[in-house]
Amino acid sequence: MIHNASNELDAYTPRLMLVTPELAKDLLGRNQANRPTDRALVAQLSAEIKAGNFQLTHQGIALNGSVEDGQLLDGQHRLKAIVMAGIPVKMLVFENIPADTFSVLDTGKRRSGGDVLSLKNERDPTLLASTVRHIHLMKTSPSGSWVGSSSRITNMRLLELFDAQQEEFRIAARVGRQLCQNLGMIPTAGAVGYFLTTEAAPDTPTGEWLGGLASGANLGPTDPRLALIKVMNQLRGGASRRRTDTRSQIGLYIKAWNAWVAKRPVKALRLQRGEITPRPIQLKLSE
Repeated sequence: MIHNASNELDAYTPRLMLVTPELAKDLLGRNQANRPTDRALVAQLSAEIKAGNFQLTHQGIALNGSVEDGQLLDGQHRLKAIVMAGIPVKMLVFENIPADTFSVLDTGKRRSGGDVLSLKNERDPTLLASTVRHIHLMKTSPSGSWVGSSSRITNMRLLELFDAQQEEFRIAARVGRQLCQNLGMIPTAGAVGYFLTTEAAPDTPTGEWLGGLASGANLGPTDPRLALIKVMNQLRGGASRRRTDTRSQIGLYIKAWNAWVAKRPVKALRLQRGEITPRPIQLKLSE
């Protein structure tokens, strides 16, 4: 038997409101029991508002009373983003929500980038999402932190980046899986390295590059591909922390590629402590 909760639902029907920076400040002044502010998340949401990408969803503002006098239960990050952006945003506002619901707010699992790409029926969505995110980090913050809230990108931004180069990302993810199988590389590191190097030098014969890495056959002692194979074997067989360091493995891949494209002999590959992750050189093999 289905319980008829229409009376309860009527009491919690939200209002669609234009939340101005002034109203947001007022509501935040009645924020007495919310969690600590995630400043990176606020900055991220503010950037989405300024770019016109903030969308109306079921996630809005919850108050234990009216807009005029209720205390804020949920929505502080969205409100602070509105204040930071200085731009009004349309948002659903739930009034007269029982205060005891606060304990269960935001306890559900957030939808990941992989979840979003899975909904688009993409193959290997988790690796695809990780590849998109790390390529974004390589391009925007090569020497910054790649962990924590400062390294996040919204699912909307991830989709924008993916949609702009869908096939390139798909190919990179497949290559990342191959490099994991052949060399023991972290799949994301292999995918990012391949994507960035082929983007920088699209006319290079990647089949020759990947074929040498896959087989290791007929490679001279100073072939950069052999150097990459050796260092990955060392990392795979040892207790080095870099085995799980995606950025370091991206750097080693790019170093080997740069040397190979420039026809520069290499006996050993390494990244010095504190060394900035290299960028792929933009050079054709014929040059």
